[in-house]
Amino acid sequence: MVEFALPPNSRPLAGKTWPRPDAGNIRELHIYRFDPESPENPRIDIFYVDRDDCGPMVLDALLWIKNKVDPTLTFRRSCREGICGSCAMNIDGTNTLACTKGVDEITGVVKIYPLPHMAVVKDLVPDLTGFYAQHAAIEPWLQAGPNPEKERLQSPQERAALDGLYECILCACCSTACPSYWWNADRYLGPAALLQARRWIVDSRDEAQPERVAYVDDAFRLYRCHTIMNCSKTCPKGLDPARAIAELKTLALARA
Repeated sequence: MVEFALPPNSRPLAGKTWPRPDAGNIRELHIYRFDPESPENPRIDIFYVDRDDCGPMVLDALLWIKNKVDPTLTFRRSCREGICGSCAMNIDGTNTLACTKGVDEITGVVKIYPLPHMAVVKDLVPDLTGFYAQHAAIEPWLQAGPNPEKERLQSPQERAALDGLYECILCACCSTACPSYWWNADRYLGPAALLQARRWIVDSRDEAQPERVAYVDDAFRLYRCHTIMNCSKTCPKGLDPARAIAELKTLALARA
């Protein structure tokens, strides 16, 4: 019989259970822990948070733990207003923002993991190097001739065409929820980058639409999307990357 052995650091083990506060309103959190400087497997630590002593959001609970229980707990956060996308993680099985996810929205144990199928830098911090490189690859800036004779104006209708596209905060929730991106992240651009590509293609002021469409018109960059719709379901800003990708496919077919 063939024996298969799991590689090191492949499965989280039971970790440390931290002390329970002597308070009445307690919530239990299970948090993924990984230290790249340790040879040990990742683990799941159990924390108890005094809800009467911290704010209502999951990010508040994480900050409470870091400040009062375990200062080594590592995660990203910045704006705390759902704008920067820094605190994106998998909470209760869904990719979302810790700063806009309420603890009381979750029934039972609060389970917190880093964004799935990404290399982990430490604890809840994923390595987004490739994700940002894909965003840069679609050249997310206005491409138009220099020194225009007058201001580049847009009609209300042309400006409205950007709605649902420009609001993307590059949190990576959508791309890391996409099975096609899990298996082809080195070649498939993913929902976030393709949404941004659509944003610049539809901009009436941009003059590089043919080149932009030609770049994404590729069997892997665009057509690895199989319309699973996870991206649109998980977007914390309520955007619809799946629709943007479908519109890109229509433009690519028209080009062909």
